[in-house]
Amino acid sequence: MDQFLKLKYTIDALFGNGVSKYLPKDIEMTFSRKNGRIKTVSHHGKLLCTLRIDGGLAISPYFAQLLLKNKKFKENCLEVNSNAAPFVEEGRSVFCKHVVWCGKNIRITSDTPVLFNDKVIAVGKAVLSSEMISDFYRGMAVKVRDSLKSR
Repeated sequence: MDQFLKLKYTIDALFGNGVSKYLPKDIEMTFSRKNGRIKTVSHHGKLLCTLRIDGGLAISPYFAQLLLKNKKFKENCLEVNSNAAPFVEEGRSVFCKHVVWCGKNIRITSDTPVLFNDKVIAVGKAVLSSEMISDFYRGMAVKVRDSLKSR
């Protein structure tokens, strides 16, 4: 099967049907020499995502912003308040009490973009599911892996 199609199917499976139509057509992929699987995907020199061992995707904030054009993708995101936004931009974790809105597709260990004013400021791994994040006032919601100012 064509690797581009495989990537599109993976994006749709992880983030919702039809989200992959915002994947740029002119992407560059690097492959593993050992097993021939996709390692990284980039667009004009900017990293879009890397494939994880478990079959999931680790997406970059840049790619999350591209996918945000799709309404369904927003259900995989959460939004933080203005108090937490500067810290999250620097790569700090998101705590439940700072979450103002939470998409219903967030599951434990899923890749979760963090939004502020409808802009992606960071991407991380969800520690709790969407129901837990909205129920709890204490505790970590998302462990940030990549953010705008952490580079």
